[in-house]
Amino acid sequence: MSELVLITVAGQDRPGVTAAITECLSQYDVDILDIGQAVIHDSLVLGLLVNIPSVATNDTGLDGSQQGSQQYIQNLVLDLGGDLGVDVSFLPVTESSYAQWTTHQGQPRFILTLLARKIKAAHIAKVSRVIADNGMNIDSIVRLSGRVNVDDKGLDEQGVGAKACVEFSLKGGHENSKSLRTELMQVCSDLEIDIAIQEDGIFRRHRRLICFDMDSTLITTEVIDELAELAGVGEKVSAITSRAMAGELDFRQSLHERVALLKGLSEDCLEEVAAALPLSEGVEHLFETLNRLGYKTAILSGGFDFFGKVLQQKLAIDYVYANRLEIEHGLLTGKVIEPIVDAARKASLVRELAEKEGIALEQVIAVGDGANDLQMLAVAGLGIAFHAKPVVRESAEQSISTLGLDSILYLMGIRDREAERV
Repeated sequence: MSELVLITVAGQDRPGVTAAITECLSQYDVDILDIGQAVIHDSLVLGLLVNIPSVATNDTGLDGSQQGSQQYIQNLVLDLGGDLGVDVSFLPVTESSYAQWTTHQGQPRFILTLLARKIKAAHIAKVSRVIADNGMNIDSIVRLSGRVNVDDKGLDEQGVGAKACVEFSLKGGHENSKSLRTELMQVCSDLEIDIAIQEDGIFRRHRRLICFDMDSTLITTEVIDELAELAGVGEKVSAITSRAMAGELDFRQSLHERVALLKGLSEDCLEEVAAALPLSEGVEHLFETLNRLGYKTAILSGGFDFFGKVLQQKLAIDYVYANRLEIEHGLLTGKVIEPIVDAARKASLVRELAEKEGIALEQVIAVGDGANDLQMLAVAGLGIAFHAKPVVRESAEQSISTLGLDSILYLMGIRDREAERV
């Protein structure tokens, strides 16, 4: 009868190891049932689950108890490993164990993304413990971020905030997903890291449209607060903005109230504020990558289209939907022109743009920080709360609070080296 064996090869990586091992096995009609390989810092680990026939025939035609025996083939591989300078081990696998393994292949699969300025052992320990305690298995762990700077400054080689990311491939259902999410959020809070977990389906690898809030998302400020400072009503407007973004006030009502306080402000002030819009960390790198990859992008903002169009020009954004300030004789009238881009309108625009682009909602990513973004985050296939208010972080499926906006690329499965080559 045939024999199931797990062959493990470990040692210094060099060209031709995998080729040599499989060429040896190929002489005896060996089936490869599963294969996995990883290289970390030039150290190779190769695993092959093989089915060795009970009587294997090599290319010389010799078979039987000597040249074609299962033990003989294993000895050949073992000797070859010695020639290659790698360690080879063999683990027999029972048919029942193999049957159980194949059954598990149909279990749900998930991708967990761990984001931090630097990945610490404590991060991996805590996350992997939560995974295990929830009855899930780790199939693989890969690093998506680029070269790690070993100093303690928290900066990369260009002096920009360092970023690190590892991606876990998980297998197994988590029936109490709320409990898993709660535990992971606690780990994020304790260790100041970000964790996202997504179902590993076809849509995760085929996103096509990304919709962004503008104020406190693409830029680090709330434009209406900047205008209010120039109008001499900064404290009043800022207080209302803060409560509106936290979900304590109706957005539409708060917008009318704040804009009314801007009555009489010169439209020249719009140019002044626009000239100094502070981009969030990672924005330019993100859009350079998305544009080169052919993604469609949109601003869906409760802010003002004047500033959205400035960003559209700067970042080559495809669509801009934002509120329009009424201006007469060069002065703001204190009114907003309908329709208002509020929470419901943002969600509706996500649906409209997906239909226009001929894609499924599962292929849409939405990113925002305020309570008025929650509806569009819920509608999109992947909703991300970015440096968001507590009420938004708690409600959104995914949250990024540690790194810059370009870390969204990691949630899309894009490695740093891939982004750099585009």
